[in-house]
Amino acid sequence: MTTSDFHGVFPYLVSPVDDDGTVRDAVLARLCEDLIAAGVHGLAPLGSTGEFAYLSANQRRRVVSVVVEAAAGRVPVVAGVAATTIADAVGLARDWKRIGCDGVLAMIEAYFPLADDGVYDYFAAIARATDLPVVLYTNPSFQRVDLSLSVIERLSHLDTVRYLKDASVNTGRLLTILDRTEGRLDIFAASAHIPACVMLIGGKGWMAGPACIAPRQSVELYEFCVRGDWTAAMALQRRLWRLNQAFARHNLAACIKGGLELQGYEVGIPLPPQAPLSELGVAEVKAALTGMGAL
Repeated sequence: MTTSDFHGVFPYLVSPVDDDGTVRDAVLARLCEDLIAAGVHGLAPLGSTGEFAYLSANQRRRVVSVVVEAAAGRVPVVAGVAATTIADAVGLARDWKRIGCDGVLAMIEAYFPLADDGVYDYFAAIARATDLPVVLYTNPSFQRVDLSLSVIERLSHLDTVRYLKDASVNTGRLLTILDRTEGRLDIFAASAHIPACVMLIGGKGWMAGPACIAPRQSVELYEFCVRGDWTAAMALQRRLWRLNQAFARHNLAACIKGGLELQGYEVGIPLPPQAPLSELGVAEVKAALTGMGAL
């Protein structure tokens, strides 16, 4: 798989795990196969929806291996790298390269606050660890330490730092990033943004959990945006946004796993101590999926 151009819809994959901790290989492989058949442009294991923070090292490695094998080079696999230390992050990036990933989604976990120089050093070390393209991941809602605009600009000068996935709710910040990085970074939206609006200002696509349960509709929205058919794009975006609203009100993995269970995928519930999707949440997700023809 060429790594020259990531674009389009990258579903954040769930991590289906049995009660005994065994990854449900067949379920995950089937989900990947169906997503590729639906036209998605890439797969992103170990994002927020993938519960990376709740998985053991062996579980993370198994999830990535199953996804790479299932993709079989048909679409790029961009796997999450998240750690509290530079040494662990570098080790993960190199491991994903050996397994066969096409890129890494770089996140930072922190217990103590970090200054900008420490944040830069962490991401720069990942970028220098392999020749894989790096997607910077910024999510101020969940991360104790986030990427400032100045750090993003500095990192954009590194050869392998090619993309940024932003999970803030500030679309204006994305425009500022595009201006300050002067074409060195391509931008991916998240479910916190209205993807069509991000595409309008120059985004390349979106990496998000809802694309797992509405892949065909997400791909159709992307194609409307690429063609510049903004009237059709916004009509479809309004229907899809109901799912994003449900996603924002409930646990990330619970919402998508609950939706996939409704669609017949035995992905199970989020890893404890996270709670499964409530009855109200199931009803909201079911209504949103039904309204867009995804159920």
